[in-house]
Amino acid sequence: MKFRHIMMAGASVLLAAGGAAAKEDEAPSKRFTADRVFDMEYASDPQVSPDGKTVAYVRHSMDRMTDKDTGQIWILSLADGSNRPLVTGVAGASSPRWSPDGTRIVYSTATDGKPEVRVFYLDTGRSFPLAQFLEGPSETVWSPDGKHVAFSMFVKGEAPSFAKAPTPPEGAKWNDGVKVIDTLTFRFDGEGYLKDGATQVFVLPVDGGTPRQVTFGKADMSGPEWLDNDTLLVSGNTAEDRDLDPIESEIYAVELADLSVTPLTSRDGPDSDPVVSPDGKTIAYRGFDDKTLSYQQADLYLMDADGTNVRALAADFPGDIGETVWAPNGKSLLVLSEDHGVLTLFNVDLKGKVSQVVTGIGGGSIGRPYADGSFSVSGGRKPVVSYMAGFADRPAEVGVVGIDGKYPNVLTALNADVLPYLEMAKVEEIKVTSSADGREIEAWVAFPPDFKADGSFPLILEIHGGPYAMYGPFFGSEIQRYAAEGYVTVWSNPRGSTGYGEDFALLIDKAYPGNDYDDLMSVVDEMVARKYADPERLFVTGGSGGGILTAWIVTKTDRFAAAASIKPVINWMTMALAGDIAQVVRRHWIRAEPWSDPEAFLKFSPIRYIDKVVTPTMIMVGEEDYRTPAWEAEQFYTALKMRGVDTVYVRVPGSPHYIASRPSRLIAKTDNIMGWFAKYDPAKKDAAENGEDD
Repeated sequence: MKFRHIMMAGASVLLAAGGAAAKEDEAPSKRFTADRVFDMEYASDPQVSPDGKTVAYVRHSMDRMTDKDTGQIWILSLADGSNRPLVTGVAGASSPRWSPDGTRIVYSTATDGKPEVRVFYLDTGRSFPLAQFLEGPSETVWSPDGKHVAFSMFVKGEAPSFAKAPTPPEGAKWNDGVKVIDTLTFRFDGEGYLKDGATQVFVLPVDGGTPRQVTFGKADMSGPEWLDNDTLLVSGNTAEDRDLDPIESEIYAVELADLSVTPLTSRDGPDSDPVVSPDGKTIAYRGFDDKTLSYQQADLYLMDADGTNVRALAADFPGDIGETVWAPNGKSLLVLSEDHGVLTLFNVDLKGKVSQVVTGIGGGSIGRPYADGSFSVSGGRKPVVSYMAGFADRPAEVGVVGIDGKYPNVLTALNADVLPYLEMAKVEEIKVTSSADGREIEAWVAFPPDFKADGSFPLILEIHGGPYAMYGPFFGSEIQRYAAEGYVTVWSNPRGSTGYGEDFALLIDKAYPGNDYDDLMSVVDEMVARKYADPERLFVTGGSGGGILTAWIVTKTDRFAAAASIKPVINWMTMALAGDIAQVVRRHWIRAEPWSDPEAFLKFSPIRYIDKVVTPTMIMVGEEDYRTPAWEAEQFYTALKMRGVDTVYVRVPGSPHYIASRPSRLIAKTDNIMGWFAKYDPAKKDAAENGEDD
């Protein structure tokens, strides 16, 4: 079979791994077939009202006609459990935010392809757009008095030029004018080639009008937060050499009366995400002192409203500080943190004492089992927390819990019309001892519906990206597809994963890929020892950081029957000179210069060891991926072809790094991987040779 023409356009790939649809006179399959991806729904961004009685959230569904993950805003009553649509019939709606008095909700949408911010009035059930926008507003926040909103929006700048082109004659067809680039970061994944300009902050009356720009300059300013009705806090990096230090940022106060700007932080390291205490006297924020390492956890800090009296809070807290919100009484902060595969919400009082509110937050990554989730908190004497509740057998739901951690409750069952009637994969957590140094590695296994621990089943090792990221016991359509087609599927958090402390993550600092390979092989060894898998039917795949690890694995061992390296880094030299995060790779990850120390880059590049590869390997990448661009995959593919190793190069049309951003891409990615694995499965080969059906 010629694989060079495999494309990732849509449902035409569904038969590749046996995922055929049922005939008209047959009952639909009870397995999680490819088209079931379009049936999935999930909740995100739950926002509880100030009085704690209602939750507005984004209900996502997969639109079969437009091939998009589309969100609409729904509203939940905590009194009677009613769940009703609030904003529907539009191309999509997101980011609902309650007004301080709870009478209105501001949200983002689009009409006729033009971005909008609209205000919904709950008493009339009507909404109206606040202004006309040429660019898409984001990060909309209410002023304390409810009279204005602030938001960030891109502002076009002047393109650099060295010549003035002559005017073509009327009707002439000349080539487009040249494009001059003078910035270090000139393209970015998901955005393509960047337009000249910067993101700035605006304010706008909620009765509508013309947005007023309040920050200016060539530096991006974002993350607006109201200090009071007359002052905004924003974050950005205004240094002249900001392109060379891309993680740097400071917090600034902008006085709306005269647009004067005062820096509130000044250290070498990122400071961002300010949140203001209910009395307006204290600012909490996230940041760290930059030690120029590949991974550094954010800590929690407090400062007075004028930027003085800076102090660390909960300095011994072992996890990274994520989304942070003040408790309504101003006596503590709610902090979301990665915690051994799940997201946990903690309450941190002003003396640094930490207590757990709720755990298991996540489920917002519909493709793979990343711990993706968020929360919000109400006001009142008995505050309510709403959050994304994650599960192994279904996508995210809306959950609520008291701020004291009491009475947790899941309010939605968005897939109750589908999943109870399917044979979903059961998930088991395991702990494995790494052969590298005896460290404990956490992993999860999904089993096919007919699984028996008899050592006969094929295994897929699925590796997460990042590498500074975390898998968990969460629903993933790709995992369910693999299990439904008969593969025992295992995923884990090898060293370098987040959620296990900074020291664990930094075990791969200037050593990636490295002993994380041993962690992964120890997981596979455990699967074989438990007779969960046939040692002759092992397969490996992963995306991004998991893509480079897949490519690295096939340079180190021939134990896998086939591999699929998805959107990988193959050559750290080209990644550090042409990827969208090139400066981060050079300055923080490798900490060397590719032109003077190429060995520092090549010694961790799979391309260096191509002569060791014998495993049939698929390479897949999005055609518009600028994080791990196509030329990375192409180097590995071309080298394997030159060496006569079985390989195939799959390009995903229109896709950025996030291939699963459209349902058909997710389906095509997963089913083409299984189609490739089926070609090299020894059991399927034997069956074919003996004239048996699969």
